[in-house]
Amino acid sequence: MGHLKLEILCLVVGSVVALLALNIDSALANTGSNADEEGGPVFVKEPPSKVDFSNSTGAEIPCQSRGTPQPEIIWLRGDGTAVGDVPGLRQVLASGALVFPPFRAEDYRQEVHSATYICLARNSIGTIHSRDVHVRAVVTQVYDTHGDQEYIIKGNSATIRCKIPSFIADYLDVVSWHDSDGNVYKLDNRGVFEDGKFVVLPSGELHIKDVRPEDGFKEYRCQTKHRLTGETRLSASAGKLVITDPQGSTAPRLSGDTQISGFARMGMKGSTFGLICPSQSFPPGIFKWYKFTDGSSRQPVQLDDRLKQLGGTLIIREAKVEDSGKYLCVVSNSVGEESVETVLTVTAPLAATVEPAVQTVDFGRPATFTCHYQGSPVKNITWMKNGKRLPQTEAVIRIDAVRREDRGMFQCFVRNDQDSAQSTAELKLGGRFDPPRLTFKFREEVLQPGPKVSLKCKATGNPSPEIVWELDSKKVTNADRVQVGQFVGENGEVVSHVNITNVHSNDGGVYRCTAISKVGSATHTGRLNIHGLPHVKSMDKAQVVAGSGMVKTCPVAGYPIDAVIWEKDNRVLPINRRQSVFPNGTLVIDNVQRNMDQGTYTCVARNAQGYTSRGNLEVQVMESPRIVPFSFGPGEEALNAGTHATLQCSVDQGDMPLSLQWIFHGKELSSQMGIETAKFGKRTNMLTIESLAPFHAGNYTCTATNAAGVANYTTTLKVNVPPRWIVEPTDRAFAQGSDAKIECKSDGFPKPSVAWKKAAGDGPMDYRDLKGSAPGMRVEDGNLVISAIPKQAEGYYLCEANNGIGAGLSAVIYISVQAPPQFEIKFRNQTARKGEPAVLQCEAKGEKPIGILWSRDGKRLDPKPDPRYTIREEILSNGVLSDLSVKRSERTDSALFTCVATNAFGSDETSLNLIVQEPPEVPFGLKVLDKSGRSVQLQWSESFSGNSPITRFYIEYKMSKSDWNSGKDRVLVPGSQTMASVYNLRPATTYHLRLVAENEVGTSEASQSVTIITAEEAPSGPPTGIAVEPVDQHTLKVTWKPPLREEWNGDIMGYYVGYKLASSDKPYLFETVEFSREVGKEHHLMISNLKTYTEYSVVVQAFNRIGPGPMSKEVAQHTAEGKPDHAPQDISCTTLTSQSIRVSWTSPPLASANGVIKGYKVIFGPASSWYDEKTKEIKATPSSEIILHGLKKYTNYNMTILAYTNGGDGIPSTAVSCHTEQDVPGPPTAVKASVMSGDAILLSWQPPSQPNGVVTQYTVYQRTVEPKESEATSQKIPSFQTTYEISGLKRKERYEFWVTAHTAIGEGQPSKSATTSPSNKVPAKIASFAEKIVATHRDEVKLPCQAVGVPAPEIKWKVKGQMLTQSNRLRVLPDGSLLIKEVTRKDAGDYACKAENSNGHDTIMHTLVVQAPPQPPSISLAGATGTAITVRLKSPSDSAPLHGLTIHYKQDFGEWEATQIPPNMSEYTLEGLNCGTRYQIYATSYNSIGTGEASDILNTRTKGQKPGVPSAHKFIEVSQNSVTLHLSSWDDGGCPMLYFVVEYKARHQSDGWTMVSNSVKPSGNYVVLDLSPATWYQLRVTAHNNVGFTQAEFEFATLTLNGNQVGPARTNDNGRGLLLEVFPWLPEWVDYNMIVAGCAMIVIIVVGLAVICIAVSRRNRGPESFRLRDEGLYAQPDMRGMTLKREFRDELGYIAPPNRKLPPVPGSNYSTCDRHKKGMNHPTWNGRRPAAATGVPHTYEELANGGGGIYYDDHPPVPPHAHSDDSSLYSKPPNGVPGQDEEICPYATFHLLGFREEMDPSKGSNGLTLPHGSTTLPPPGHGHHRGGSQSAPRGSNTTRYGRGPVGSGVVSSVAGGGTVGPNGIINPPNHVFSPEYDDPANIEDEYGYNSPNRRGSLGRRSMGSMRTVPIPESPSPPPPPPRPSDSPNSTPSHSQMNQSNDSKESNELSEAECDRDPLIRNRNSVSGGAPGNMSTEEMRRLIENRNQNEAHSIPNGLTPYDTVNV
Repeated sequence: MGHLKLEILCLVVGSVVALLALNIDSALANTGSNADEEGGPVFVKEPPSKVDFSNSTGAEIPCQSRGTPQPEIIWLRGDGTAVGDVPGLRQVLASGALVFPPFRAEDYRQEVHSATYICLARNSIGTIHSRDVHVRAVVTQVYDTHGDQEYIIKGNSATIRCKIPSFIADYLDVVSWHDSDGNVYKLDNRGVFEDGKFVVLPSGELHIKDVRPEDGFKEYRCQTKHRLTGETRLSASAGKLVITDPQGSTAPRLSGDTQISGFARMGMKGSTFGLICPSQSFPPGIFKWYKFTDGSSRQPVQLDDRLKQLGGTLIIREAKVEDSGKYLCVVSNSVGEESVETVLTVTAPLAATVEPAVQTVDFGRPATFTCHYQGSPVKNITWMKNGKRLPQTEAVIRIDAVRREDRGMFQCFVRNDQDSAQSTAELKLGGRFDPPRLTFKFREEVLQPGPKVSLKCKATGNPSPEIVWELDSKKVTNADRVQVGQFVGENGEVVSHVNITNVHSNDGGVYRCTAISKVGSATHTGRLNIHGLPHVKSMDKAQVVAGSGMVKTCPVAGYPIDAVIWEKDNRVLPINRRQSVFPNGTLVIDNVQRNMDQGTYTCVARNAQGYTSRGNLEVQVMESPRIVPFSFGPGEEALNAGTHATLQCSVDQGDMPLSLQWIFHGKELSSQMGIETAKFGKRTNMLTIESLAPFHAGNYTCTATNAAGVANYTTTLKVNVPPRWIVEPTDRAFAQGSDAKIECKSDGFPKPSVAWKKAAGDGPMDYRDLKGSAPGMRVEDGNLVISAIPKQAEGYYLCEANNGIGAGLSAVIYISVQAPPQFEIKFRNQTARKGEPAVLQCEAKGEKPIGILWSRDGKRLDPKPDPRYTIREEILSNGVLSDLSVKRSERTDSALFTCVATNAFGSDETSLNLIVQEPPEVPFGLKVLDKSGRSVQLQWSESFSGNSPITRFYIEYKMSKSDWNSGKDRVLVPGSQTMASVYNLRPATTYHLRLVAENEVGTSEASQSVTIITAEEAPSGPPTGIAVEPVDQHTLKVTWKPPLREEWNGDIMGYYVGYKLASSDKPYLFETVEFSREVGKEHHLMISNLKTYTEYSVVVQAFNRIGPGPMSKEVAQHTAEGKPDHAPQDISCTTLTSQSIRVSWTSPPLASANGVIKGYKVIFGPASSWYDEKTKEIKATPSSEIILHGLKKYTNYNMTILAYTNGGDGIPSTAVSCHTEQDVPGPPTAVKASVMSGDAILLSWQPPSQPNGVVTQYTVYQRTVEPKESEATSQKIPSFQTTYEISGLKRKERYEFWVTAHTAIGEGQPSKSATTSPSNKVPAKIASFAEKIVATHRDEVKLPCQAVGVPAPEIKWKVKGQMLTQSNRLRVLPDGSLLIKEVTRKDAGDYACKAENSNGHDTIMHTLVVQAPPQPPSISLAGATGTAITVRLKSPSDSAPLHGLTIHYKQDFGEWEATQIPPNMSEYTLEGLNCGTRYQIYATSYNSIGTGEASDILNTRTKGQKPGVPSAHKFIEVSQNSVTLHLSSWDDGGCPMLYFVVEYKARHQSDGWTMVSNSVKPSGNYVVLDLSPATWYQLRVTAHNNVGFTQAEFEFATLTLNGNQVGPARTNDNGRGLLLEVFPWLPEWVDYNMIVAGCAMIVIIVVGLAVICIAVSRRNRGPESFRLRDEGLYAQPDMRGMTLKREFRDELGYIAPPNRKLPPVPGSNYSTCDRHKKGMNHPTWNGRRPAAATGVPHTYEELANGGGGIYYDDHPPVPPHAHSDDSSLYSKPPNGVPGQDEEICPYATFHLLGFREEMDPSKGSNGLTLPHGSTTLPPPGHGHHRGGSQSAPRGSNTTRYGRGPVGSGVVSSVAGGGTVGPNGIINPPNHVFSPEYDDPANIEDEYGYNSPNRRGSLGRRSMGSMRTVPIPESPSPPPPPPRPSDSPNSTPSHSQMNQSNDSKESNELSEAECDRDPLIRNRNSVSGGAPGNMSTEEMRRLIENRNQNEAHSIPNGLTPYDTVNV
């Protein structure tokens, strides 16, 4: 019954299985039918190769493909990574399109908007890639276009360009040009516009032919169109033509850099191109275009409708690829020729097609794909298969035998630099190629032992597969109980069974059925489980190749199995990462290693009952062979035939035994090939070829085989075979005019190249290329072909065959051409010099013999009658040469000679015209017609030509410093001209020129030379050696050297240094630098006020009098790094633990970094002491995150972050706070146990000093320690309670107490323990602790004092040692605490609390600290500069620590500003203040309580004043057309100059000023240009600084054209106009010249009489001391109240000393010249110090330092005129010869003639010099002074006036209102007195007597003379007139200095003249000299005060004042 049920069950199962099999078969059939329709992906819409779009429009790039199944679209980057969506910037649509939405400019991302993308399409068949898609987004920017300015010579063609900014140039097209007359020149649809005169080229240039003057009046604007946005706009500025008339003949000259670099053009096929040839010349040149055909030869461009030439421009329409190449434009005129090359590249769009598109190939058959491509240029070809790169780079890809893995999609890509294209093809497997497929598979089963089992598999395939069965990787074969069967069913299926009867447990295991055919295999694996005990089957030895993987499944039978493990060496696997053991018993070992993995492995199977079975597996690890690489030579170079070759194949790794075999082209080597192999040992095989032959070339493969595998290595042998003849050429003869062909063929490897050459001469040598040898001669396939062979083709020919191997082959043949006699030249002229022999030759070529006859003037010539004639013949290889010799040629020999040649084939004749000639005579009349900076035009007269036309003239020229032999240059002039120009001269250079004539005979002698100097031009070269270095964050230092000397073109006046931001398109900002005359000196300029760490571009250009030269190349440099302007952003902190915090941030904006950020500094500290810098810590890190460790627990931390660069630390960020986490607290600080009674104790404690969090509770512990210890008990106490009463204690026991604190984290450490015992006797005890209590000002404070005791103790308080007196503010609370209300500073101190009862007492001491706002600080001035004030701060000490100070400041009428500083800073500098401004400053302090009171206000000011006016000759430097202003000569007054305002006008111009600039930078020089030569101008300059401005006016005259100065302006009416203004009543007939002469005569007579009278009266009358002596002293009478007339002052102004020496004054202490020379220097004593006041015996004391306008030191201010090199008062005479004045030494005392010791000492004071208006004596010491100019009285006004050079053309305006006119006279302001010269009180100030730099030479010497005091109402005396001998360029002091040598009597100085007047010693002194710091005004007031008290000291009421010149 059981068997029946089992059979029924088997039938049911079989039916189900059959039904399932049927369904599976039908499903597979359907699948097979669908598979036939499958197809790989193909692009339907492929994205373009280039996508440009605007950020305002966005773009969508489509990508669509088809295929079965439908392909998936994926977008990739250029590097192969997938592209995802970027919100708002990039999106991939479901349709496959890649979308770039419009975006803002600030959202631009380069990796998104400027990248290469690839569209990928894939399905189950394969994968394809699109072409590379180059995406570029263009951000809309503001731009302007500009028309160019073109300089052109009249009559030439001009090209105006449209200047487009570089960042937009790729997207703008020029569509039209518009002129100012309204004409529009618009490009047509072919990309060009042509209108006769105007042509618009495709590249956008406007070409204007035959330029005329009227074209220069128009303006031309270009109109552009944006290709992406469609926007059109006209150029912002118009282009213009600057047309110049031709200056003589000019050779063609190319514009710009064309002559160096040429042009390059590139464009698409079908476009229109315009090749320009920009050239200028006169006469206008002729343009010819050529194209290079084979790299070197050029052919004229053939013009047609498609190729047209418009002027010099070649227009190519509908360009073709073959139009690409190199073009040459040649332009020439009668003067010269020039050329330029243009390379044209015409590109065509790339396209590719792969054929066949779909290819179905059977297994093992070959397949070929061919890539056909179009377009130009093609850079490379690549192949891909299923999206992966293949190594093939050829257009054809071949597969020798198709395998299954070859199925898929193939793609061919062609690329160049701009474009790419691809095509797709699919390789399918053919119908006969159907790999096996399992259609039915057995299933896993679990069975009991005993029944039978049948396992079945079905398979299909073509060819029919065979099914193999395996059990546990061992093949199943037929056995007693096992039968394996297989048959083919009706539908072609292969059915296979495994039948097992009476199945055992050992039959269980893993069964595998495998269907195998030659085209593939299919496998199914399943497990059959049979119940039974575990059993591990035996396992065969496993051999594994080293480096591979091993997979072994343990063959386990039995069921169920609980676990299967593997062991090795009694260790359970895995034991390393390479081993893996799976639950099904599979062992996997990766990368098997012999030394580690070889051995015995044990498989252990175990069931749940613990029964195990073990089986061993032996694993042997084998190594496959490895061949050492080899080759026939380095780099696989080819070997020559006949040489020896060897190859060694060595195996360095692999198990033995080894088999080595050589294979040649896939076949074993044959000994017949001459190849031998030999083994060397077991691992090496040597291949030897004794003599290489061509058939030895090929691939040689060495194969190494062992049990583990096979290794191959292949190398290629290339054999070079020298050429060998196939057809060798031989001599040939041809009839003239026939076609000739000579064969020359050879063979060899590489294939030889055949070349023909022809001998240049008659012999077989000097062979040259055939090019140009004869028309119709060419080489075809190595054969020489000559069509219609001419006679000139006769000669020796060389045929060469060469392939680089050996010497090659060559054959020399002779080709003869049979022809009648022939003369190559039918007629020629021959010249001979008179008196010299002449030889007439005629050479006839042809077949010999040839006869020659001579005739003269038609008559046969017989040499016998005239012995001067001789005929000689010479037989040549190709004809006959006949010579007719004439001895001593005479003029009569000029005749026509005829030579007749005759042979068998015909005759020919030639004529020779003999002319006897002489060299020409010397040209004469050479003269200069015109000259410029670089050219000169000459004219001359032609001389006798010598019976021969003058062929040419040579203009020889040289520089003046060169000689005619080595330094001359030549200019060739046609002989027909007698006028020519010499060009390419150097400007501003002297040249010598002469002329030489030449005819065919010779040259004449050189003519007399002429000398010229070329005009100046602007420099033609830029400065050299330009370097830019950063100085600091805002300054760059520019250094350079002058241009090359030959490029100066004149004298360099200075340089313009331009600078701008490197990224800016704005023009340069220029500064002017003066030229340094020092040879080789490097110039420099500091450019300041620049941006920090910013790249600037700097250019330098030199300028001379004509103008600026070219700019140098840009030099870019960064300024130095600065500090970051912004703090790091997005600062966040995160608490990690109780002692660590993580802080993170982001970098500050890049624009604010001011450099490269090196790292960041984190400044952190507790927030409670953040004000204290000592509590802060700093950590530096290069990253944007840091973890701070070691922090305080449960503490609030502040932290700021700053970035730092090489320039320093940046701005710190705003502080952020972060709190560390809580932790367990520390122990309570102190514990007290106070006895309350016999059973109670009060326990008190203080909170922990380190709570480390919020204390949540306390735990009180107690235990008994005596008499015995007990367990501790605890009690929880709330956190607010710090006392605890413990009751129920026993008196006799001793207790121990301690306390712990708790936080949310846990319980802290225990406090110190307190022990005590309860007692009935309870003394007073205070449970509270002594504390330092900090209270805030005006707050309420409670001082605790909790006491216990029995009886209750009495509480007493002491305040600062005194018993407390209670009040409403201070009172004791019931609990004993002391309450203080409204605490003040006075309450601070010690508070003692005492508790006392009858049993004892206790005391604690509290310290009260009261914190209040700080006391006001003190502030004082520490120093000041022009822009900063330094204050000194002092803060009083206080109880509360200061957090900082605040400084408040403001300028007058300004707003208050404040800045905070740390509390420990004692000085602080306020910077960035205005110069010369008054400020108010005060300070306040602040702490945690608040801000204290303010300090006193400090009133101070910064230093500085308004600018000071310089002297005119320092400030102004004039030239012909410009004036250079030396701005650095202005005194800035201590404040930086802001800017200058420069204005000018002509001197007589009545209208307003011309503004040059109102913002001139203060550094360097400034040049005012466009002035007229030899013209007087007025200049007004206003200098501004922070204090104010100063305005000054100057007059100057520009130089003449010759560089000379202009004299003072004079009128043409000889003063008539001025005279009529004064005397309008004069009649017209009056002769004004006579009136002036008569008046002058009258004045001279009156002055002369007055002088005589005064002299006589002084000699005879008046005080003796005032009488004039013989020594030359004039006495001055009492003239009180009168002013000495000017005539007398002039008359008395100079007294020549006698020509004698005087001895030194005995006993005097002075320093003379001789003593100076001998080194005996005595001090110079100060005569101003009164002897009475100092007590010193001498009235002269050593000069001491002083101030306030009186300078006693060695460095007084030098007067303006003392600095000039040419007008210094102390300079040598003009002739350079030192005069006698140089005997006067500085710092020497002098004795003046007329003031000898015999003068009355009591009257010595009369020799003093005082200011006008003084009535008393001045301080002693001013008896006389040396002056550089004549003295004049000074008024009471103390203002000084500068002096300007007289006659120099410069007039200075001076402060106070006075001016110095061009004639040297000072025009005074509206004051009572005029300015004076030689104020004795200030003479050292004005003339720098104490200056160590002044010379010993003095122009004049003066001493005091007596003058009357002028009445205030009287007019002040005028200044001295200029000397008549003053030169126009000399200053007054200079002219006077020269006149010091005018006296013929004063030829030397006596030593006495160097002595100071000793009489001053005994003068009455005035007590108390003027202090050294007095100003002139203070001294004047002091003298006036003394005048009132000491007027009686002036005898006769006279005021000695003036000086006498010596």
